Order: sequence, then C-alpha cells, then structure tokens
Amino acid sequence: MTEMRGTDPNVLQRNASDPHASVWVSASAGAGKTKVLSDRVLRLMLSGTEPHRILCLTFTKAAAAEMANRVNERLGHWATMEDRELHNDLSNLAGTAPSADETIRARQLFARVLDAPGGMKIQTIHAFCQSLLRRFPLEAGLAPHFEIMDDRTAAETMADVQEEVLAFARTGRDDDLAHALSVVTGQVREGAFGEVMSELARERGRLKRMLANLGGANRMRDAVYKALGVPVGLDDETILSKALSDDVFDRDGLMRGLAALEAGTKTDKARVPALAQFLEKTTVEARLAVFNDYRSVFFTTAGEPRAKLITKAAAENHPMGADALEQECARLVEVERQRKAAAMAGATSALITIGNAMLDRYATKKALHARLDYDDLILTSLQLLQRQAGIAGWVLFKLDEGLDHVLIDEAQDTNPEQWEVVRILAEEFFIDAGRHADKPRTIFAVGDAKQSIYSFQRADPEKFAEMRRYFRERAREIEADWREVPMNISFRSTDAVLGTVDRVFAGAVAKQGVGDEGDDVAHSPFRVGQAGRIELWPAVEPEERQAEDPWTPPTRIVRLEDPEIRLARVIAGRIRHAIDEKEILTSRGRPVRAGDFMILVRRRTAFVDEVVKALKERNVPVAGVDRMQITEQLAVMDLVAFGRFLLMPEDDLTLAEVLKSPLIGLDDDQLFEIAHNRPRTLWHALREKAAIAEDGSPFARAYAFLFKWLGRVDYERPFELYAELLGGRGEDARGVRARLVGRLGIEANDPIDEFLNLAMGYEADHAPTLQGFLHWLMAGDAEIKRDLEQSGRDEVRIMTVHGAKGLQAPIVFLPDTMQVPTQAPNLFWQEDRNLMFWLPRVALETDVVARLRDANAIKRDQEYNRLLYVALTRAEDRLYICGWQGRRKAPEHCWYNLCQQAMEGYAKPEQIDLRAFSGSGWDGEGWVWETDQSQAPKPDRSEADNIAPEGPKRSLIRAVAPQESFPPKPLAPSRPLEEEPAVQSPLGGDQGQSFKRGLLIHKLLELLPDLPEKARRAAAERYLAQLVHALEPDQQVEIANETLGIFDNPEFAPVFAPGSRGEVPLVGIVGGDVVSAQIDRLVVRDDEVMIVDYKTNRPPPRDVEDTPRAYRRQMSIYRAALAQMYPGKKVRCFILWTNGPWMSELPDHILTFG
Repeated sequence: MTEMRGTDPNVLQRNASDPHASVWVSASAGAGKTKVLSDRVLRLMLSGTEPHRILCLTFTKAAAAEMANRVNERLGHWATMEDRELHNDLSNLAGTAPSADETIRARQLFARVLDAPGGMKIQTIHAFCQSLLRRFPLEAGLAPHFEIMDDRTAAETMADVQEEVLAFARTGRDDDLAHALSVVTGQVREGAFGEVMSELARERGRLKRMLANLGGANRMRDAVYKALGVPVGLDDETILSKALSDDVFDRDGLMRGLAALEAGTKTDKARVPALAQFLEKTTVEARLAVFNDYRSVFFTTAGEPRAKLITKAAAENHPMGADALEQECARLVEVERQRKAAAMAGATSALITIGNAMLDRYATKKALHARLDYDDLILTSLQLLQRQAGIAGWVLFKLDEGLDHVLIDEAQDTNPEQWEVVRILAEEFFIDAGRHADKPRTIFAVGDAKQSIYSFQRADPEKFAEMRRYFRERAREIEADWREVPMNISFRSTDAVLGTVDRVFAGAVAKQGVGDEGDDVAHSPFRVGQAGRIELWPAVEPEERQAEDPWTPPTRIVRLEDPEIRLARVIAGRIRHAIDEKEILTSRGRPVRAGDFMILVRRRTAFVDEVVKALKERNVPVAGVDRMQITEQLAVMDLVAFGRFLLMPEDDLTLAEVLKSPLIGLDDDQLFEIAHNRPRTLWHALREKAAIAEDGSPFARAYAFLFKWLGRVDYERPFELYAELLGGRGEDARGVRARLVGRLGIEANDPIDEFLNLAMGYEADHAPTLQGFLHWLMAGDAEIKRDLEQSGRDEVRIMTVHGAKGLQAPIVFLPDTMQVPTQAPNLFWQEDRNLMFWLPRVALETDVVARLRDANAIKRDQEYNRLLYVALTRAEDRLYICGWQGRRKAPEHCWYNLCQQAMEGYAKPEQIDLRAFSGSGWDGEGWVWETDQSQAPKPDRSEADNIAPEGPKRSLIRAVAPQESFPPKPLAPSRPLEEEPAVQSPLGGDQGQSFKRGLLIHKLLELLPDLPEKARRAAAERYLAQLVHALEPDQQVEIANETLGIFDNPEFAPVFAPGSRGEVPLVGIVGGDVVSAQIDRLVVRDDEVMIVDYKTNRPPPRDVEDTPRAYRRQMSIYRAALAQMYPGKKVRCFILWTNGPWMSELPDHILTFG
C-alpha cells in the first residue's frame, strides 16, 4: 500500500488519476475532486480502456452532468487542438510525454465516446441500478416496462396505503391488525399519531430491509421482545398483576417498615396511609386499584426512586423495617423496568404489524402499476446481485464483460446498501486479477469524511473508512497497486478562511466527528498572497418588547426588535453598502457585486423570508431561496384562489382574493365600493356594478374576464385552463403571467412553472378535474428545488448549507449560528441487529433505547460539526459570522461559540458598529482576522477571457468564421424561384395509374443501375411485386420491361454505363449564392460531363425550346457549378422524362441563367 503526501497538487492529482492503480482519495473542500475524477476517466481511456467499460457513480444528477460535460469538453478540444498544444496538454495530464499511440488515441476519443454502446456510464447509483434492472428485469422478478416513481408520487401512494390499512384495521376483520391499531392509538398522545405514521412511512425502505433480513414481521417482533428482555407477548398489566400477588413480596417485612414509618418524623408519617392501605388489601385486583398510591411511597412524582425512603433516626430505631423498605423499592424498580420494556415491546410490535401491512399493501400497489420507488432500485438490484441458483453469477458475468473500472464520487455520502452494490461489482476485480495482469481492473473512490452531512439518507463517514479498509485488504491479497492519496491543498479559499477553519476544528468539541479517522483538520492554501477577511460580529440579543396598542391591526405590527429581524436587516444593509460604496474585492481587483454574496442557513426558517424581504426593500438583486414550498408562494396562492372562484363563485372571501390579486388588480377602495352594503354575494355585486359602469372601467373588465373563464371551467382540463390563462391568446397573451411577475418579481416564474408542471403531472395519474387538482395540490407537500447557480443572474444567493455543498462564493454570511439541533426521533434503529424500537413516551425509555438515544445524539452533534465545516469552506475571500440570541442562552457547542473560541486565540478584538447599515443595528466587541494582498489580483475567469491578448493565428479548423454581410440561404436548384409546371393529378382519368407508373419508373432508375445487368430484372420484379404497390401481374411486367428497356436503349445507355453515378450531392457557389442540390445521374468522361435529371409526372414539352423556365434555370446552375469542378470539360445537360420515357438534351442557347 502506498500513501501519497506532498505539497505539489499536480503530483497528487497525477498519482490519484493513475489508471493502473486502485486509489482512495480523501480530498478536503476545494481540493479539486471533480478534476481528479475527470482526469482519471481521461487517463483510463487514453490507456486503452473503452469508454463503455468505465462506470463512474456520482451522488447527484447535476454532478454527473458536470462530470460528463468536463470530459466531453476536454475530448472535443483534443480532437481539434494543434499537435503541439495536444502534446502539452497530455503531458500535463500524465506528467510524462505521450506516446504516438496515445496522441492518436486522444484525437479519436471524442468519436469513440459518441459511438460507445450506451455512451459513457457517468451516472448516479440510482440511474445505474435502473439500467441494471432494465437489462435484467425477468431475473429481478420485475415487469420489463416498470416505471420509477418520483418522491411525490411515492409519498402520495404511501399516504393512500396508510389510509387503506388503517381503515381495514378499524373494520376488525383482521384481529392482529385491529389489536395493533388499538395498542398504537392507546400509546400516543393526542395529535402524535400522524407524526408516528409519517415517520414510519418515510423510513419504509429501512423497515423493509430489516424485515427481509430477519425473515418477516413475526421474527422481527420476537427479536424486539428478546432484545428488551421480555417474554414474547407479555404485557405490562400481566407483569404488574404478578408483582402484586401474595407470594412475590415480603408482607411481614413491609409491616415492620410500616411500623418504622409510624415511629418516624412527619415526613415518614405522610407515607403511612398509602402503605397501610396497600397492606390491607388481600386480592390482586384490590392492590391494583391502590397501586399508584402505594408506588408513591417508593418513587417521586418524576418516576425516580426516592433517595431516602425513611429518615435516618427512624431507620436506626427500626433497622429491619428500613431494610424491608429498601428491598421492596429495589423489587419495584425491577418491576418498573420490566413494565417499561413490556410496554415498549408491545407498542413496537404493534407498530411493526401496521408497518408490515402497509409495506405489503404498498408493494401490491406498486406491482399493480409496475412501479418502483428509489429504495426499490437499490434493494432490488442488491437482491439481484446476491441471488443464488446461478442467476447472480449470470448477471455478474454479463456485467463483468462490460466493466473494467469503477469510480465513486462523493463516497462519504454513499449508504451501506449502495456500498454493497459497489462491493459486489468490484469483487470480480480481485478474484480474477491474474487474467488482467497486463491491464489491471481498478476501483477508485474520492470523498471527504469531513463533508458527510446526509445522515438522513443513511450516509455514514464510518462506512467510508470501513470500505477503504476492506478494499485495501483485497488489493493487498492480490498484491495490486493500492494508493491512499490525501488532498488538502485548497484551490478555493484564501489563507484567512482556511486558517480559521483549521483553528476552529482544532478545538476539542468542534473536532468531534470531523476529520478522517481522528486526523487533525489541516489545509494548505493554493491562493497564497491573496487578501482575505474574517469577521465575527457581536451577537444580536433580544430586547424587551413594548406593549402594542390593543386596537393596532395585526397587519401593522412589525416586530422590528426581534433579534432575527434585526440581523436580517443589518445583513441586507451591509450588502447594500458594499455595492453602493464599490468596495473592492481585493483578490479580483474589482468592485463587489450582488452575485458575490451567499447567505447560508442551517434550516429554512422565518429568518430566510426576513432576509429576502430586507434585500428587496433595499433594491438588492436577490435570487430568493434554493427551495420553496409551492403552496406558500404568492403567485400560486393567487392561481389557487382563481381556481376556487371558478368552482364556487359565491365564496366571497375567495373572490375578494382574486380581485385584489394581480390577476385583476383592484385596490382597497374599489373593492370596498363593490362590497359595502351589498345585499347578496360579492359576485352578484360585481355583476351589477359592471352593468352600470362604463365600458373599460375596472369593474367591467374584471367581470368580463372572470365571466369568460367561468364558462370554460366545466370542460377544460386543469393544465389547459391554467396554461391558457398564463399564456393567453390575442389581447390576453402573457397578460396574467406578466401581471404576476410584475407585482411579485422575476422569481415568481419558478413557482408558476412548477405549478403548471404539477398540473400536467396530475393529469397523468388522476381524473383531470379542477377540484381534484386543487385538493391534491394543497394536500401535498410539493417543493421547488431551484438551481441558483445556473440562473446566470447577478443576484445574492440564499441557501441551506446542504444545498450549497459543492458551491462557493467570494463573500459568505453565516447568520444561523446560535441554534443547535435537539429534536429526537420517534423511532430508534439498531442497525447491527436489524431492530426498530418505538418510544411512545419518554417515561417508557429503557436502557436499550437510552443507549440508542445517546448514540443518536452523539452522531447528530458530530454531523452538526461537519455541517459547520461545509459552511465555512464555501467562502473564497471573506466570511462574516453572526448570529441572534434567543430567549435562552446559546449552547456551548453552537457554531458561534466554536468560532468565537477559535478566533479569540489569533484574531484581533475590534469594536464593530453595525448601526451604520441599518436603524436596527447594534454595536459591540467582535473579532477580525485579515490577510493582505501580496500578489497581483487575478481577474474572474470570464473577465480574463475578455481581456486576454490575441494569440497567434490558429489553423483554419479552429478559426472563427468572419461575420457575413448577409446570411446566404443555400439555393436548392430543384426548388427554384420560378413557378414550375403543374404536376399531373394522381386522380386522372386512368385512376392514377400513370402517376403511380411514373413514380415507380423513377425509383427503379435510382435503384437498378448499380446492380449487375443480369440481376436487374429479378430485382425489378421483386420490387414491383410488393403488395404496397397494388399492381396486377401484367402491370408489373409492363413497367419492368419499359424500365429495363431504357437501359437497353442505345440513346440512354451512356447515362447508365459503368462509372456513372446516381444521386450525387452537389455543393458550390454560383453567382455569389450557395448551391446545395442532388443530381439524379452524373456521367464524367475524359472530355465531357453529362448531367441527367429525372422529371416524374410532369407533362413533357413537344419541343425542347418549350422546356419550362424553372428547369432551364436549374440545369444551368448545375452546369455552372460543375464547370468549376471540371474545368476544360464540356458540361451537357439532359432531362429524362419518365412519362414516355424519353430523354432530351438542353442546348446551350437556352441555358442562359448560369
């Protein structure tokens, strides 16, 4: 095994991209992971690997697209580069001069990739599994035409399944299911049932996998009872009844304990009644009735055992009684433990029963429609690859024929099942290595455990390390070249940013969960000598709220003193100030602009809306947020209100929303004028107002607009209705969309487009009714994922840290730094034993669940730290760390405190006055760290391209064509400008036989000349005998004889002599026009050139002088073009009329148009 370290990034990248070694790359943020991956793909192909034998798995579709674009762009350059440039590029790629074969292959790779079966396999793991199942559907037990459900369809299907299963359980026809529902509903608090069911539905893939691993629901239920130490089926009531029977507790000892309490202090005597009452009872049922009081003798109201059961003096006076009380307390503690375990086991068992029923029903629904969800893609593929009885061997054999190298991008985000798919695919590389000794098959993985932030998709950095160890051992067993390459040189951030990152994660708390197997976090900046700045602002603290006037309308209450609102306004003011003052981005040598700023948050909360609002108030271009709930967008709310009005015009509130919306645009006074003192509905009032108003008034226009659409709602599909409403025709063209965008801004286009997409998608799976669509839309949880990076607009981006992974910005704000995740799940999963536990109430927590809860909390906090790493490393030049303080003090391990503790050790304390940026600002002590610019500024890539000096002349193949004064339209002489003679009607007096005959002769004249003379008749007869021509036998013979007669006719023989060519393309320039044509027949001799053009179903002239002007022009253009190609040869022009057939030569004096 070789571990590569060094300071030259080119050396590290070349070692990592070596096509002959299996490599595991741990690459920090900004270290060029995508470049290494694309370089390796290129070097694999250069070394002789065919493109289709490389499988590159990426985490997202966007990453796959970027990767494919990089590779294709590089290959395209290689195909057109000058030899010297290509030699240099290949030398830089591999670090050695390319061989002649490599240079030739580099030229050819672009075409090879285009011709590769299925193209390059650069795809997500889900896309690969889908292609695998498409290839082997029967082996996987699937319908060949299966479809993939998107997340929304899967969620809707699961919601339907949940309702159906619960409804069936309530019928009582399945005793087990009915009992399970009773147990579950009896355990949860009011309102929590839906949460539990939702979480169970979200984790359906996990539950399905565990059920399969354990062999079904019954075995899983038994395993839960065993793990909790409870006999199967034993409930807490049975345990308690047994614990209160005569033979299990020491009645005599408790009597002595009672005496001891009676002789004690007031505190002791307060417990006497409950104990005495219990001891008086002689039956289990009676003791059950007073058990809670009896329990209070030994436990606090919080459920904890009392620290002192009896005062010291009383215990000393009655030691046997005190011992008896202690023993009973210990017994009851064990009873409580067993009761908790039994209650939890019963509740979990019931939930497993419901979950299993839901999964069965879900599977049935999917099978009925031949559908798979994303979990199915992975699990079904894994089952296919693991299957016995030779099927898996056959699948792997077929795959093995087509895979030589597997590459995994963002390997830290791969979950265990996905890793298992990769392991099985790569296993053959190590088993059959000897057969490929000259060209070893390899595995390559690149990732960063510090950036593993997708635990909700079951990604685990520990699995990343585990798979590295596994493949390292497999490579060692066959003595293969194995390399581990750490890449910590960052090309993204300045020294100020990277130094801060290193110092933050040097702290004992921040370091937890960050780093590769405990290694220190250390970066080497590539951008040495470039200015950077880190500011940690004083946190904004809550102020006392002033009481509002009770009569103040809620719409006018603005809590400007709320800390998050104040921070949002200050950030917006700071950005506005930087743009107005043209602050210089020193490393780039230019003023900052809106697109340089990125605001990162941990969660999408109300703070995000406040930031967007504050930026818009200051006219700062803002792209909005990276994700948004579709039904919470104003444009969509207006469209929904419009649809609801169409369904029920009598709904006054809905109509008022529509009238006030941009669709109509009435103001408050106009709405009041209609609504005040109306005797009937608002719609009736609008109609009456429109009737007496002048044409063109706002009321008349509003009524006419709404009335028109009311007449269409009953017969138009939702998509058609809304598409025309937004697109419009005539006077309404783009009117509604334009009004919405004009009022709400350009970002309203995204929710409008998604709204239309949802309307179209709804019609694919549901009856297309407007009411159904609106109900479906509002009941769902549709979300828009916006690609702010590709918008191309110079705007501030507001994103979650998860959404910003892989992105960067010159200036980053981190405002959401003082809140930490605290929520615990309802369901706890023990992965190593394939077990699930449900904790309905905290009071039922057992040791098993407590350990799982603690482990979850540790992992949650570790991922919180890794999320901070991702957030900090998005910044290229400047980083502003800020935060708002809630009513409670921020936890010690929050991002703000971790950064502050690090900066206190090296940064400068500074008074930071934020009042200059907003009236909501504040001042206080903060911390600043700044590095100076010692290198020349490096312009942005686009600007550098614009100002780059012109290089030497390039060859014609790369030269840019000069701008033409007018775009020449290619002239097709067979479609000339002059009017052609009318075509003979195919419905003539002979029922079209002449028309058909002409077409067939023309076609035979194209096909037969290239055949040997002896084969022509048989070919003609076969062609004419085809049923599509509907010819009688005598007609077939007649046409065949007539066509073959042309070849035998001495007049036509030169046209079809050996060396003549048919359907010859012609491109040239005649008289300044580009000519593009196809000559029916061309004969080139030593001293002359013959052009023959067939004319089918057109009336031949009686005299050659009467040849139509259009044909004369066409032939003269042909002649002029060919005269340039064959100088010194006479060019003769002929027309072969298929209505005859006969051929005539056009004399020179009528060819006057060339």
